[in-house]
Amino acid sequence: MWLAKLTERGMLRPSFVPPAEIRQLRDYTRLRADLTRERTRHYSRLEKLLEDALIKVSAVASKLDARSVRDMLEALIGGERDPQVLASLARGRMRAKHDRLVQALTGRLAPGHAELARMLLDQIDALTGQIGKLTTRIEELIAGIPAAQGVDPDGTTGPAAGRGDGAPVLPVVDRLDEVTGIGREAAQAIIAEVGLHMSVFPTAGHLVSWAKVSPQTIQSGARSRAGRTGKGNPYLKGILGEAAAAAGKTDTFLGERYRRLARRRGKLKALVATARSILVIVWHLLADRTARYQDLGAGYYASRIDKNRKTRTHIRQLEALGYTVTLTQAA
Repeated sequence: MWLAKLTERGMLRPSFVPPAEIRQLRDYTRLRADLTRERTRHYSRLEKLLEDALIKVSAVASKLDARSVRDMLEALIGGERDPQVLASLARGRMRAKHDRLVQALTGRLAPGHAELARMLLDQIDALTGQIGKLTTRIEELIAGIPAAQGVDPDGTTGPAAGRGDGAPVLPVVDRLDEVTGIGREAAQAIIAEVGLHMSVFPTAGHLVSWAKVSPQTIQSGARSRAGRTGKGNPYLKGILGEAAAAAGKTDTFLGERYRRLARRRGKLKALVATARSILVIVWHLLADRTARYQDLGAGYYASRIDKNRKTRTHIRQLEALGYTVTLTQAA
């Protein structure tokens, strides 16, 4: 009751309710995410089915959706059982793994296994088609939003504007796509979750706090300790987590930030911190349409280190181990 009274008197901040066009876009991106997860589960079921038939093709191929693997599975379902013939269906770089493929494809695929594999592949194909339709529709919806469109050098705006050289404003998906770890589908999903107008979030800190990628500080008297980040938006946090994991594998500023934090605080905390950094970058790109992402490089931290301070630290550590240190400047 007291919450209703506070709301009536205007003493509570309103909840974030995006415009209708963003809410419609969100329905499409969330369904695409759900179908993508469902497709992944079907691939897991297919892998388990093949392992039950003693076929370990996933130990050789990195993914079951590779074209070579699909050709082999279709041949298996069609009745081919000769490992040599199946391995010869490999394409590209997988041809170099012929001997391993022969060993992995030597199993006992029963007719029941083949029937179930056919059903799973049909389900995967159906989901892939639906995901493709959703992606096409999402692109159309974003192109129809004026705030998401680019601007040509002559000031012209529209769905196809901002893609040429010298364009002052790029389409919003293209701007976010430049950020390390963010692809086009991730950019589309981020737009659907946070919107395009950052006036709702006065600062980047407000956005990361709303998204629950900023750790809490729990204070009791004079003692303070770090708390959990909170639940937040599961779709947005999932996207940011995938982007942070992808960025952590790159030789970039965000990749180096992830590795530095992972060494000191662990991989999970480093992942959340990198996701927070990505969301801060997103806020700046959405708040200023003319802004462009520029990677600072993997050597950014090393170039800002105080050499004298680091030298003193290393000397002190060596002396604590019982060494006498004498420094000579390198030529």
